[in-house]
Amino acid sequence: MSKAARTANLLAVLIPFVAFVVAVVLLWGNGVGWHDLALFAVMYLLTGFGVTIGFHRLLTHRSFATSKPVEYLFAVLGSMSVQGPVISWVSDHRKHHAHADEDGDPHSPHVGAGSGLRGLVHAHVGWLVSEQGAARKRKYAPDLMEDGGMRRINRAFPWIVVLGLGLPALLGYLITGKLTGALTGLLWGGFVRVFFLHHVTWSVNSVCHFFGRRRFDIEDHSTNVFWLALPTLGEAWHHNHHAFPRSAVHGLGRRELDPSAWVIRGMEKLGLIWNVVRIAPERQAQKLVVPAAPPASPATPTA
Repeated sequence: MSKAARTANLLAVLIPFVAFVVAVVLLWGNGVGWHDLALFAVMYLLTGFGVTIGFHRLLTHRSFATSKPVEYLFAVLGSMSVQGPVISWVSDHRKHHAHADEDGDPHSPHVGAGSGLRGLVHAHVGWLVSEQGAARKRKYAPDLMEDGGMRRINRAFPWIVVLGLGLPALLGYLITGKLTGALTGLLWGGFVRVFFLHHVTWSVNSVCHFFGRRRFDIEDHSTNVFWLALPTLGEAWHHNHHAFPRSAVHGLGRRELDPSAWVIRGMEKLGLIWNVVRIAPERQAQKLVVPAAPPASPATPTA
C-alpha cells in the first residue's frame, strides 16, 4: 500500500471524528449542550449495538440464540442505523464472507476497483453505489426470508429510519421544552450520529482489510486495528472475526476491548440469550501463523 493511499484512507476515517470534536467546541452553549451529547451517545450505542450484535453477530453469523422478540428488537435497532434493510445487510455480509477479498466480494479493497486508493474508496463508500443490496436474498439469507416478522421489519425500513431520527428530536423537546431542543436533538442524536456510525462501520470494510495486525493463518487480507476497537464496538478485531466467523467474541486477546462481547455476556447472565459461541484457546492456537524456522547452522566438522 502506498503512503499516499494509506494517508488518504486514514484521513477519511479521522476527519469525521475531528469534525465532531471541533463542532462540539465551536457550538458549545449555542447549538450543542450536554443533553445533545447524551442523545448522541445513547442513540449511537443503541443503533451501533443493533448493527454489531443484531445485524452482524446474531442475524448474519448466528453466534448465539435468543427469543424472537429480542431478535426483532435488534433488527429494528440495526435498521435505525440507516445502513440498509436488515435482510439486504445480512445478505451482503454473508456474500462478503463467502468471497472474502476475492471476485464476488461486494466491498473488498483488493478486487474489482483495483488496489491502492481506488480500492480503498470502493471499500469505504464506492460499493454503496454499485454493490449494496445486490446480494441474492434467497441464496444468502433464506432463513430471514422465511421469517414473516423479519420480512415486515425489512419492508418497514423507511419508517424505522424516520423513527430513528424522530426519537432523539422528541427526547430533545421533552428535555428542554423548546423547539430548538428538538432541532438540536435531531441534529446530534439523528444526523450526526448516523454520519459518525456510517464512517465507523465502513472503516471495517476498508481499513480492516488493508492495514493492521494479523496472527492467524487465513487466506483473506483482514486485519485487527486496535485504535478502531472502541468506536466500532469491537468490530475492528476483524482478522479475529474472519478466522472464527461464528464467534460471539471478536476481541480474542486479553487486551482486545470488545464492548459488543461485554453486552452479549451481560445478556447471557440475564438469561436473554443462550448457546453463545466461543472459541477455545486450543482451537485458536491451531490457526496461529507458525513462524518460519531459522536457517540451519552449518555442521561443525569433527576431528
